[in-house]
Amino acid sequence: MTPIAVLYDQKHKEIASTVLKLNKQVNRLSLSRLFVILGGGAILFYTFQLESLPLVFVCFFVLLFLFAYLVRKQSQLELQKNYFEAYLKVVENEQIIEVGKLNMYDHGQNFEDGNHPYSSDMDIFGTYSLFAKLNRATTKQGIDLLASWFKAPLNKVQIQSNQEAAQELESESEWIWDFQAKLLANLNHKLDIKAFLTNYFQDRNFQFGSAFMRFYIKAGPILFLVALIGSFFVPKLSGIATLIGIFHILWALAKAGSVSMFSSRIDKIGGVLSSYADAIQSIESHSWKSASMQKLANDLSQNNGAEPISKAFKKLAGLINNLDARNNVFVGIFLNLFLLWDFRQVLAIVDWKNKYEHEILNSFDTLAEVEAIVSLAIWKRNHIDYVYPTILDKPLENKIDAQGVYHPLIPNEQVVANDYSSVDHRVALVTGSNMAGKSTFLRTIGINAILAYAGASVAAKSFRLPIYKIISYMRIKDNLNESTSTFKAELNRMKFILDTVAAHRDSFFLIDEMLRGTNSVDKYLGSRAIIKKLVRMDGKGMVATHDLQLSSLEGEFPGEIKNYHFDIRVDEGQMLFDYKLKIGECKIFNASLLLKGIGVDIDENIG
Repeated sequence: MTPIAVLYDQKHKEIASTVLKLNKQVNRLSLSRLFVILGGGAILFYTFQLESLPLVFVCFFVLLFLFAYLVRKQSQLELQKNYFEAYLKVVENEQIIEVGKLNMYDHGQNFEDGNHPYSSDMDIFGTYSLFAKLNRATTKQGIDLLASWFKAPLNKVQIQSNQEAAQELESESEWIWDFQAKLLANLNHKLDIKAFLTNYFQDRNFQFGSAFMRFYIKAGPILFLVALIGSFFVPKLSGIATLIGIFHILWALAKAGSVSMFSSRIDKIGGVLSSYADAIQSIESHSWKSASMQKLANDLSQNNGAEPISKAFKKLAGLINNLDARNNVFVGIFLNLFLLWDFRQVLAIVDWKNKYEHEILNSFDTLAEVEAIVSLAIWKRNHIDYVYPTILDKPLENKIDAQGVYHPLIPNEQVVANDYSSVDHRVALVTGSNMAGKSTFLRTIGINAILAYAGASVAAKSFRLPIYKIISYMRIKDNLNESTSTFKAELNRMKFILDTVAAHRDSFFLIDEMLRGTNSVDKYLGSRAIIKKLVRMDGKGMVATHDLQLSSLEGEFPGEIKNYHFDIRVDEGQMLFDYKLKIGECKIFNASLLLKGIGVDIDENIG
């Protein structure tokens, strides 16, 4: 068992034990409440038999307060249980990922795009993708932000900031688990809370209320209470209390439509906002050491220094829950009669919006950034052998240097690491037999570069590279809907590659077996012409091919093109692959052996 697996196993046992204890406590409290109801009913019946009204009242209120205490205690325990159950799911998720099963977080299917410069070829999004293994964000902003880091390179400052923050967080397992557990309720929540609140705050209903209403919701309840109490001493005041009470109810009913429009759009997100508040409080209250995490925490306290953003979130969640009380007809009538409850809560939300709107909306972006960085930190924590790459400054001059690099999506027991440096060439021409590892190697360089440009750790002993504009030509498909043949699709993609290289000297291409949709002669001549054009355009990148004849280009462009290959060893008719990158052109191909394996013999004597 690996060290990380041991860590998860220990934490799982600890949290599972806590959940079990809380379940027992909740069950005991449920039984206690039942006992209070049954036993209390018997006690009240007995006291009624004694015909002692004071004793009845004492017993009633004692039982009422005891029952309320038990309800409150059980509610608190339920919240704790829900939290630790979420915590347990977080840990279990890491355990199932460790054994190769699917991550419960978003796999990024919405970001799959066959027209993207590289994401489809590099398996960045979708089931079994890089994003599917790495993502731990639950909020839409967090998922979108993390995806954006994989869709285009960050600048060097942002990359180094992400590296610094992730390095601090990777050793903060307890904090990360707590943070994840607090946000887990958002996992399947499809609503974009930031966009929802932005639209909600701009709604015309926020013009609710008048100066008179603001004055009266403070004075009216006092007048009603004074008249009500005074009626016990001055009977004529009972009429005034009745008129005030009727006015309160009728006014609330008259404005019920406006209040409903105000509340109906927000009454379902109170609980979600509470989880945001708890997660943000975790960021605010932690003592961060890195400048990157300190900056993120400071971004959450820009509310003119008045109070933490988490407190503002909790205020709004509380106001929403208070307003939700109106949905119970009898409770609503009672609260509006005495306190003009609906108006009081709506105006409180309006005031809250005027005070916190800007900071609250910005805090969603900060929370998203922390979620994305947490994903990078967990990625490194789960892969202790990975390293943070060195980002070089000059893409037109600096070269790639990778030592012990391998593909992060291949299981550890199957990976083969390779060394590669482009210090003495601009285009690597990789030849080799079928299934020897050419395509995988191109993807290895590509996917690790994409990780590097997001600020994540990479699958290598060391990795140095400048920030390139990655473009790829690997999985070319026809499109029946657009009446596009495979060859036409290849031409379109190649035009995209050539146009990009012409427009961006910092681009880096990864091309696997170009022009597969045409005959062998045109394929060879076309491939040769394209490679020569890319070299003359000062292009940088890698080309994988079965066409051994293309290896002659190294002689035509010394110092520009360099031959590499993957080969096989045949032992007693069995093909053995070592998946090791070697310098020079390939000498051994295996198509005839593969065909023979399915019962097809090639006549090598055909002239």
